[in-house]
Amino acid sequence: MNNTFVFYCILFILIAEFIFATTMNYLNAQQFKNPIPEDLNDVYNTEEYEKSQAYKLTNYKYNLFTSVFSLLLILAFLLFGGFAWVDSIAQNQSDNTIVQALVFFGIIMIGSDMINIPFSYYQTFVIEESFGFNKTTKATFFIDKLKQWLMTVIVGGTMLSLIIWFFQWAGTAFWLYTWALIAIFTLFINVFYSRLIVPLFNKQEPLEEGTLKEKIKNYAAQVGFDLQQIFVINGSKRSTKANAYFSGFGKEKRVTLYDTLIDDLEEEEILAVLAHEIGHYKKKHIVYNLVTSILLTGFMLLILSFFINNPEVSLAIGVDSPSFHASLIGFGILYSPISEITGLLMNYFSRKFEYQADDYAKKTYAAIPLVTALKKLSKNSLSNLTPHPAYVFMHYSHPPLIDRIRNLKA
Repeated sequence: MNNTFVFYCILFILIAEFIFATTMNYLNAQQFKNPIPEDLNDVYNTEEYEKSQAYKLTNYKYNLFTSVFSLLLILAFLLFGGFAWVDSIAQNQSDNTIVQALVFFGIIMIGSDMINIPFSYYQTFVIEESFGFNKTTKATFFIDKLKQWLMTVIVGGTMLSLIIWFFQWAGTAFWLYTWALIAIFTLFINVFYSRLIVPLFNKQEPLEEGTLKEKIKNYAAQVGFDLQQIFVINGSKRSTKANAYFSGFGKEKRVTLYDTLIDDLEEEEILAVLAHEIGHYKKKHIVYNLVTSILLTGFMLLILSFFINNPEVSLAIGVDSPSFHASLIGFGILYSPISEITGLLMNYFSRKFEYQADDYAKKTYAAIPLVTALKKLSKNSLSNLTPHPAYVFMHYSHPPLIDRIRNLKA
């Protein structure tokens, strides 16, 4: 294997993935004007359906433009020595390989995010705004960016430094220590996400006393679910779209409801959504997903250990002085087809888990309130009611609305 062969493999993967993704998006877009399934006729009226179609078409065109731009940018970086240029800047800053890697990835990540800001700004303040979703102020938008950069520098920089140190100390066996580090970090974040990360971006408050809280507590007691913490998050600070999620384990276990969810749904519908979320916990879906994620990370790191010392990977992206950080970039592209396959499997099982959680809500609470809740949530987010089956197979972590409703009514 020489660097020319690896270079052409990288080019092929980038172009093939773009063509495949563009084809999937095109097939899905062809479904936008399909008639609404009979079971979903009450989701949209004529005017709302036309608005939904316009929203989907606008996002399709936006995503096509951004994906073409991204492909051209990375191809230009590869073909015209962009990675070599960034590496030379990093090399000039220090002789320390960890510092070089931090500078290298810092330039690439901050640079790519700076390039992405106009696109993200347009999506938020033009597309989402024009369809009535956006509630984000310009100040919040840019403050969020600064917070994300700060987290990337602190957390990402620390993790990268430790990984390179493991490599210097343990050689190709570094993957085992890195796996342990990432596994511990993943567990930590899963437990303390709502306590440590969410407050950086949103305000959380305990659900106020009232009939809703009483109903939630009664249902939780009925199904044997120890629920001490019910929080409401100010999702309306950024968007009108609604959500609910379960997080944490043990004493950190909590259910979080978006304030938009409480505004949009009746109490019985909120209970049904909550029953679905508790179903995920009762069926151990959160544990399965966590374990699977950690195992897949270990598999990826094992494969990385076979490539990281190969100078051809660095040379293939134009970096003449082979390094850990350059090899990491090349490996990330080479591994992406495998990542697509594992993503397919994760989505497949995720869709099955959604059916199981729906069935749990149907069995322990009721099907009809969940059906009406799902319809309202889909309507309020202008969801696609007629996605292409191939697109669903490739990208959907949840079954299409029509399939979930038919399952609930069965």
